[in-house]
Amino acid sequence: MGTTTAYPKLLEPLDLGFTTLKNRVLMGSMHTMLEDIDGGIPRLAAFYAERARGQVGLIVTGGVAPSKQGLALPVGHPLDNLEEAEKHKEVTKAVHDEGGKICMQILHVGRYGYTPENVSASNTKAPISPFPARELTGEEVEQTIEDYVHCAKMAQYANYDGVEVMGSEGYLINQFIAKKTNLRTDEWGGAYENRIKFPLEIIRRTREAVGENFIIIYRLSMLDLVQGGSTWEEVVQLAKAIEAAGATIINTGIGWHESRVPTIGTVVPKAGFAWVTKKMMGEVNIPLITTNRINMPDVAEKVLAEGNADMVSMARPFLADPDLVLKSIEGRPEEINTCIACNQACLDHTFTMQVSSCIVNPRACHETILVHEPTTQSKKIAVIGAGPAGLEAATVAAKRGHQVVLFEEKHEIGGQFNMAKVIPGKEEYGQTIRYYDNMLKKYGVDVRLNTRAEEADLIAQGYDEIILATGVTPRTLEIEGINHPKVLDYVDVLYKNKSVGDKVAIVGAGGIGFDMAEFLAHDMSHESVSLNTENYMKEWGVDMSYSKGGALAEAPQPLASPREIYLLKRSKGKHGKNLGKTTGWIHRSSLAMKEVKMLADVSYEKIDDQGLHIKVGEEQQILDVDHVIICAGQVSLKELEAGLNAAGQNVHLIGGANIAAQLDAKMAIKEASELAAKL
Repeated sequence: MGTTTAYPKLLEPLDLGFTTLKNRVLMGSMHTMLEDIDGGIPRLAAFYAERARGQVGLIVTGGVAPSKQGLALPVGHPLDNLEEAEKHKEVTKAVHDEGGKICMQILHVGRYGYTPENVSASNTKAPISPFPARELTGEEVEQTIEDYVHCAKMAQYANYDGVEVMGSEGYLINQFIAKKTNLRTDEWGGAYENRIKFPLEIIRRTREAVGENFIIIYRLSMLDLVQGGSTWEEVVQLAKAIEAAGATIINTGIGWHESRVPTIGTVVPKAGFAWVTKKMMGEVNIPLITTNRINMPDVAEKVLAEGNADMVSMARPFLADPDLVLKSIEGRPEEINTCIACNQACLDHTFTMQVSSCIVNPRACHETILVHEPTTQSKKIAVIGAGPAGLEAATVAAKRGHQVVLFEEKHEIGGQFNMAKVIPGKEEYGQTIRYYDNMLKKYGVDVRLNTRAEEADLIAQGYDEIILATGVTPRTLEIEGINHPKVLDYVDVLYKNKSVGDKVAIVGAGGIGFDMAEFLAHDMSHESVSLNTENYMKEWGVDMSYSKGGALAEAPQPLASPREIYLLKRSKGKHGKNLGKTTGWIHRSSLAMKEVKMLADVSYEKIDDQGLHIKVGEEQQILDVDHVIICAGQVSLKELEAGLNAAGQNVHLIGGANIAAQLDAKMAIKEASELAAKL
């Protein structure tokens, strides 16, 4: 095994006194839903075992409730008894057998629960839950502390190496700490000292109960990003008190779930919040972990080398690639399948009660179901199209031992991701193309660029399997004047770099329409805010001087759009309601800040020299625009299918070539991965 010193800080062990972590990488907490479904525990064990095998320093599980009251949903399994603890032993054994360490996160959601039984520090209602919360009585507060302690003891019984107490993101502990949500007048409310008693008692009593040789991580909200949040002085005061109460490590929490500042989406700059943890360095003597949008070893190394933290947390990057650390150790960072922070298969799934996965790694949380075994019979396989679906199919098939030829008529691989990566805030999509490029080389795929696959040639070559991953083409609309010089489609703009005037109408407000608006609302003479932390914080209204509670500025200061933009859709209702559950609001907010005009219930009458003639409801309008850009869906490209089938070939359609209803990379890569596993 080769080693590298490219990441000396990252790969340095961390001595906690009674135990040592093999490196400075924490796999941060993620709820996968495997915790809640029947038969989920063996799958969860396999999921964590694969990451432990990949040499991560310490794993933290998804949040486990200390009581029924603490559950996010009416279904779920609090860890409050020995029977439940026995089940967890399968998870800890799987990790320990691979030489890993694992802590269990204790999470009480408080007013964030999706249940009428919600409780909190006070009678308040969270904007992200349909149910108001009931104030805990003094007796119930005491009981809840004991629930945390009992849960930690159960975790210890289940052979976890420690626990993480979730004190951030706006969950119950945070609700006690913040003035915004703690309106109590008893010993648990009022002065800051009273409001922080709740977490301090949890940590103090937990340490008493579990002894010295057990990791206690406290996830401290270092940046609330809500009105009525903690001041910096208060955050420091709490950190010192948490250390004194017996915590081993302090982890950084950024933003409440109800905050209107994106904290983990792909728009967030890499390591964009490490500056907050850096402010805390030197205030306490126990190790500090920093977090959010640290997705590659070079980013993590820089964070540590610049003294921002003692350790880095990466969560979703371990969905994308379980071997992230191993590849860093072995000097193979170019082979890391990078998390692109899209949220589409992880958080979006969690919030819609589906098992998590990953858009670029469909095996995540499905390790026992989607298995890529070496083949016993090598086949000759043709893959047509080098977009995400074709790349995944070619890579997995070749990795399994098949002989694969990949045809792509363009001069480069990547398909639709080549357009995604030019959208401000989606630069990371280029990383996926880099990953596949390296995988094609590694597994010896015969890549033929600038080559259009012809039916006769494919038949003559005698392929055992032919996979059509030919993707989609923009749908042409039947509007009078559709061929007018003012009309462009999204490929013209995002891929062919055609210039666009100062006044633009975008027809279609799905994902591509929103991306197009984002692209055109960005002043290309300025760097994307996703590549510059200071500019990002200014744009979204974060005060980096932290002059008042919650660290919110008076108002966001976005850069003005260089264009007047109309985003139009035929249907009634709010724009973007079908965008990602956890990211849709970011896209809507971003375009609102850029003053994009959103019109619904639009009929398109004609396009001429005057512009775009429309009817909104019953009202006729002419939009005096320089260009009309069509982002109104797409159609499958599959003209090879009929002839190949007629010739008796084994033909498979995947991705957009199979279903073009919407551009869905998640489905495309998953279909490709599943097909290649079976061939």
